Amino acid sequence: MNLRVRVVHCSCAGESHWYADIDDSDDLQPDDPYWFVDRCRSQSEALELACAQLLQLSGEAVRGDSLARVQEAHLVSV
Repeated sequence: MNLRVRVVHCSCAGESHWYADIDDSDDLQPDDPYWFVDRCRSQSEALELACAQLLQLSGEAVRGDSLARVQEAHLVSV
């Protein structure tokens, strides 16, 4: 698995902000990342948050833990 960080500048409805996500670089459809953050005030903030999360995810992968994608992690059994 090759995790990668993507940082994007967005201008939605006239509001400028930064978005970052972490996904597998081999994922052909990057629509469900392992982690994301939106509405960061700066590129630096988005990158710092993503790098901290990448370190945590890398540690989990090294331990052999299964990484959950965002949509999988938010499923709730009732």
